[in-house]
Amino acid sequence: MGTSGDIWVGGLDSSRRAVHIVNGMGQAGWARELTRALLEGPLPRRWAHSQGVAARAVELAPILGGEADMVEAAAWLHDIGYAPDLVDTGFHPLDGARYLRDVAGADERLCRLVAHHSCAVFEAEQRGLLETLQAEFPQEQAGLRQALTYCDMTTGPDGTHLRVADRLAEIHSRYGPEHLVSRSISNATPCITSAVEVVLGRLSDVRAAGVG
Repeated sequence: MGTSGDIWVGGLDSSRRAVHIVNGMGQAGWARELTRALLEGPLPRRWAHSQGVAARAVELAPILGGEADMVEAAAWLHDIGYAPDLVDTGFHPLDGARYLRDVAGADERLCRLVAHHSCAVFEAEQRGLLETLQAEFPQEQAGLRQALTYCDMTTGPDGTHLRVADRLAEIHSRYGPEHLVSRSISNATPCITSAVEVVLGRLSDVRAAGVG
């Protein structure tokens, strides 16, 4: 991510010119500030959601170990593809991951997590972008994908903590039954609920062991 401890934050104007800033923070801190720059002004509700998703990620530190910072960073960044300056295909996981790779120079694994967050392959298939997504961004390891899916799919649009069933119902209600997103979420539901169950099980195990 840049050189000599520096990072690049781009996409803050219509020309997507990069703005150089000093990276005096961890990856999650960098991700927070980039997400703030991209979402807080134009999409405050997405910014609120991102804050809630990142808060969920912090709670997973006991089961993530050395990967906690990576997952928290991905939690901050997962929805940046909605930012007006970043929209290209209209498929936000792909648009966000491309921006992170091509403009921000982000860690390859972080790009992969954003590209595939919350079982994104199902929406990619609906949009005719599955081959493109998989060719550009191979999937990251299952445990990290499940952790990020848990964080996103137990957080409402305003950042509140929800049960996964309530989160799924909220998405269907917001988009309506005929929308591509609703169809995708219906197809992805087993993948999403399985990820949440796996993460809850891991949390339960570490708490039973007196860790975290």
